[in-house]
Amino acid sequence: MKNLFYYGKQTIEQSDIDAVVNVLPSPFITQGPKSVEFENELKKFFGAKYASVVANGTASLHLIALALQWKKGDIIITSPITFLSSANCAIFVGATVDFVDINPKTYTIDTTKLEDKLKYYSSINKKVKAVVAVDFAGYPSDWKTLASLKNKYGFQLVNDFCHALGAEYFDDIQYAVKYADAVNFSFHPVKHITTGEGGAVLTNNELIDKRVKLLRTHGMTKDENELEKNDGPWYYEMHEVGFNYRITDFQCALGINQLKRLKKFIASRRKVAEYYDSFFKNDDRVVTPFVSKNVKHAYHLYPLQIKFDKLKIDKKEFYFRLKENGVVFQVHYIPVHLQPFYRKKFGFKAGDFPVAEKFYESEISIPIYPTLTKKDLKFITNAIKKTLDSYK
Repeated sequence: MKNLFYYGKQTIEQSDIDAVVNVLPSPFITQGPKSVEFENELKKFFGAKYASVVANGTASLHLIALALQWKKGDIIITSPITFLSSANCAIFVGATVDFVDINPKTYTIDTTKLEDKLKYYSSINKKVKAVVAVDFAGYPSDWKTLASLKNKYGFQLVNDFCHALGAEYFDDIQYAVKYADAVNFSFHPVKHITTGEGGAVLTNNELIDKRVKLLRTHGMTKDENELEKNDGPWYYEMHEVGFNYRITDFQCALGINQLKRLKKFIASRRKVAEYYDSFFKNDDRVVTPFVSKNVKHAYHLYPLQIKFDKLKIDKKEFYFRLKENGVVFQVHYIPVHLQPFYRKKFGFKAGDFPVAEKFYESEISIPIYPTLTKKDLKFITNAIKKTLDSYK
């Protein structure tokens, strides 16, 4: 069977395996010291006052929604080019979801169109509760403008940061918590660092952190200041319903070891991106990702746009032809507003967010991960060129 190159994969070394194995004989394989250690390392690396590690990135978004007290009637805005969880977290708590189209160059939320939508809601005497801005593919959103709009219109600001670990915004690798009320992480295997499954919430707000930590463990508390009574050291109370969104200590041990190599992983991803940029720079059939001088891209994804419409190429057929040539791309993402649930519940339709829809039609995510060699990259780029050339 032919070896295939997929868009992403985890990078596991012997030191990662050793870190996990070393935890397994310990008395604590969940809710133990490694979870706290991982939180402390995340705080240090990303410049946050507080961190809570949880079961996965969707759990962290759900906990953010609960901690920010979103409820029925609240309007939450996000980008249509994102994973489902960026919008679903609002649905989990009964809030209303709306979208703002993406910037055609950066693929992040278009702040000009966002202000237009904020003005619209203001004109009908409605207030937007929160904006979930996605640092898509590893490219930071326009956070200075988002912060200015937050101050002007009074909404909460969440950074869906799952793609952007290691990105820099105005030379700052710790930018995320400086602009957002809460920051969402995912440690899924294809992300920059992995714990298998896992996530985290980072914030500089003590109250947000306190609620996240409470609700990730069933809403149980042993805090003597919160208890109605106290029967002894074993005693706990539940004052509101929480969830089992905990992560294990052996996952956290893996996360700690991976975090030590994050900068190395990012450097490798950027070299892969440089290779692709150079290879495709004179090919007018494709569009490579834009990067401004104020941004250092983290390249969770390398979103290559192919001019399928001008070339009269069917994307589905292209997928199978490229796979035959050894490369399997993914597409990030199907615009969330076009999902049947969102069309039926909120009345969204094709044409509502044309930039996002056009991006979906042209985008393919090609392989990008630290272990790709020059030989691998030559194979991948030649396979893409060969497949494109086959349509002449």
